[in-house]
Amino acid sequence: MRAARLIKMVLLLQSRPSMTAAELARELEVSERTITRDAQALSEAGVPVYADRGRAGGYRLIGGYRTRLTGLARTEAEALFLSGVPGALREMGLDDVASAARLKVSAALLPSLRDASQTAAQRFHLDAPGWFQEPQTPELLPPVAEAVWDDRVLRVGYRRGDTVVERELEPYGLVLKAGVWYLAARVRDGGDRGGRGDGGDRGDAAGGGFRVYRIDRFTKVAAGERPEDRFVRDESFELPAFWDERAEQFARALLRAEVVVRLTAAGVRQLPYVVEPVSAREALATVGPPDAAGRVVVTVPVESEDVAFTQLMALGPEAEVVAPDGLRQRFARAARRMSGWYA
Repeated sequence: MRAARLIKMVLLLQSRPSMTAAELARELEVSERTITRDAQALSEAGVPVYADRGRAGGYRLIGGYRTRLTGLARTEAEALFLSGVPGALREMGLDDVASAARLKVSAALLPSLRDASQTAAQRFHLDAPGWFQEPQTPELLPPVAEAVWDDRVLRVGYRRGDTVVERELEPYGLVLKAGVWYLAARVRDGGDRGGRGDGGDRGDAAGGGFRVYRIDRFTKVAAGERPEDRFVRDESFELPAFWDERAEQFARALLRAEVVVRLTAAGVRQLPYVVEPVSAREALATVGPPDAAGRVVVTVPVESEDVAFTQLMALGPEAEVVAPDGLRQRFARAARRMSGWYA
């Protein structure tokens, strides 16, 4: 533990002209007293650490000293490619690994380029969770992420409705969608490979037994420790393509009803902003010829009449529900109530 901290301290000093004890203590998550002892230990080991006294003082390396301890370990190299998603790294328990990787890369750069990571971070930031919700980090995410990195079989308990089912999974990849973590995994031989996805999750078990599981529905996870608990990946599996396909399937599977709507030109433009993208695409593909008032009739796939009422209400006078009659009457009652308020 201390050896790793000393190496990190050297890399920090190598990547910057000078750092105060307080700055080093904050970066290394130790006390300033520990920083003083570590600097003394480095000096005794032959690393030329010099302490400047005074209010503007700090620690620095003398004489352009450069360590050769900049080679990236495999886990550090892999984490480096995720460094643009700091929140995700933190939640998966990879923050320290990514930090070490960034320091090593920074230490290997020319002095004129060492501020590249800082200038990039000041200009670009990815905030994955959606608005108006408090992101929750699933408690079991770190061990799941570790199994994904190490290609180890997971034995899990998964909450499906009011029951918990046992599964043995080959964890292929993690997806963070609008603040929610999902696992793309293949059910091992002997598990239930057929039928729909567990708990109505995104996608089903078709296509080699791959399914999608919400991480926050896992009740327990245990990674296999034996050599035979490592699985051989299907090299044809591509996580981005798999996710896009399953997300589309999931969104379309929810659309179990249809609503016929007459739209103004403004309603046509606004429709993609109030219904699901797949619903808007299919609806706009059914556009008929305009009537004398310039309105067109479309058939909108919807999840239910309740959902359609909430979504289409946002279009206000730019949309007239033609069918089903029950939904049309519901809009008529809402229109009368609103007319009374604004009379």
